[in-house]
Amino acid sequence: MVLLKIKFTQQRRVHLAQGLWLLSWTAVIWGAIIFCLGVYLKMELLRRDEVMDNTEIHVVPNILIIVGLASIGTNWVASCVCQDSLDATRFPRWKVLLLGWFPVAAVLCCLLISVVVLSFALQGRLEESLKVGLRNGIRFYKDTDVPGRCYQKETIDRLQMEFRCCGNNNFKDWFEVQWVSSRYLNFTSKDVKDRIRSNVDGRYLLDGVPFSCCNPSSPRPCLRYTLTDNNAHFNYEYQSEELNLYSRGCRQALTDYYMELMNSTGPGVLSVILIQMSVILGMRYLQTAVEGIMALEDPEGESDGFLLEKGVKETMEDLKVKALIMLQFWLVDPIASEGSSEDADLEKAEKEASPTPAS
Repeated sequence: MVLLKIKFTQQRRVHLAQGLWLLSWTAVIWGAIIFCLGVYLKMELLRRDEVMDNTEIHVVPNILIIVGLASIGTNWVASCVCQDSLDATRFPRWKVLLLGWFPVAAVLCCLLISVVVLSFALQGRLEESLKVGLRNGIRFYKDTDVPGRCYQKETIDRLQMEFRCCGNNNFKDWFEVQWVSSRYLNFTSKDVKDRIRSNVDGRYLLDGVPFSCCNPSSPRPCLRYTLTDNNAHFNYEYQSEELNLYSRGCRQALTDYYMELMNSTGPGVLSVILIQMSVILGMRYLQTAVEGIMALEDPEGESDGFLLEKGVKETMEDLKVKALIMLQFWLVDPIASEGSSEDADLEKAEKEASPTPAS
């Protein structure tokens, strides 16, 4: 039972080849766009790798890069096949290559779908990674003299200014860590001694934040210290005051930024999926129609184009049989090979040892 058979005249074959050629080059352009989006997302993730606890989210840009390159390659091949499809002397060279082209194109569509799914599925892992990474970044903010953490302060400050955020969840996260380096503390000062003694771990804690938390759009000069003391500042109310600081935490700001980047790839990825599926279906019709006209040896005659020569079940059985045959062909049993060689040597020795018949 031939599945979805269509009659193709010479004119329809020409129109199909021309349309597929244009569609293939459209997919090549979209593949290049997907590749560029993947590279950009990868670079943005690497820029802030210090405030991430794991790299699982990198799977999304990695797939985008691979899919973009694969889309460029497969659709370029498709455009070449379309050009040669109406030349009886040039099309046969693509027959073997097309056997592998269709599975590769199908896998490409599956990878594109996985990108869309992973973009939403990894949001929770991204938030958890940023939560742990930012927490460690705030802890090591003061360690400007420690190898491996020298630029942690600069990273956090630039991050808070660029994304207009403060702390992990909010500005109060800075109250729980010592973010001022001990080399800049005057240990002869009574205030410093009292703060260190009042803490169980001997840390110098402040109800203050770094300068990068200050909101420059606020009309009031930035208040960074004694933020919880209403009497420390004139006309100040801790519970209701905007504090002149960024109110949003950096974890939420970064999560929103990266999710917006990944979601922005959605329309492009969906477009490539639709185009790629159209190219696959069109290429199958073109392949079967051209092979049919070559079998009839009548370039100007009619031929049948179809998706499957048999039903779905029969086609799957044929593919299974062909796969098993290929496995048997490529897999060679070394024990059996050794055994066969030993039997051949033994048979040869017996023949040499047996006396020749007297004449």
